[in-house]
Amino acid sequence: MSDAAALLPAAYDAFGLPRTELTARALRYAEETEPAVVFRHSVRSYLFARALGDHDGLRPGVDYDDELVFVSCVLHDLGLSEAGNGGGRFEVDGADLAARFLREQGVGAEAMAVVWDAIALHTSEGIAPRKGPEVALAHAGISADILGIGKELLPTGFADRVHAAFPRENLAYALSDIVVRQALANPAKAGPLGFPGQVLRHHVPEGTLPGWYDLIAAAGWGDRPLAG
Repeated sequence: MSDAAALLPAAYDAFGLPRTELTARALRYAEETEPAVVFRHSVRSYLFARALGDHDGLRPGVDYDDELVFVSCVLHDLGLSEAGNGGGRFEVDGADLAARFLREQGVGAEAMAVVWDAIALHTSEGIAPRKGPEVALAHAGISADILGIGKELLPTGFADRVHAAFPRENLAYALSDIVVRQALANPAKAGPLGFPGQVLRHHVPEGTLPGWYDLIAAAGWGDRPLAG
């Protein structure tokens, strides 16, 4: 049994994780597929998402589908696993793998589309929050765990309890390192304008990845900066 698995029974009791057949299978699939540090991040993301929803007065089962938020958060980084490391950016690779998993579980197309959007858009600031409550909550929880966005809205002491149950182990840097390793092995996974490209930019010689204005100059249309 992994360290992560040993924590799960206590976590169910301490945090009231949703108990459905689908959530149990998704949790186990994520644990078996993802690196442990990413798996713990995935669970924390759900806990923060639910807490932020509570802060905003959103009611599970009324204002959003708690099962879909849980599945979206738990599976959102499948693209950083070996099984999910395909030919595209990791968010989309992960969304595709999650969709295949859900299809095998008999999940309907509408619910599958919600989870796909939540995973594919989880690094898309300004877009994910407009795609519906499940996608927005998943994005909020993930952003809170990675960048601390909205952490001041969490109940006092809640983050400490979550981190005690699911230790960070320098998650943000560990996750970034996986993104970089994938991108160095396959540059197509890190286009210069996306999140993976922004991470990779700090690990390659200056000028290796073109910036926005480099892309404009290379477009071949002859556009020039406006005067003034």
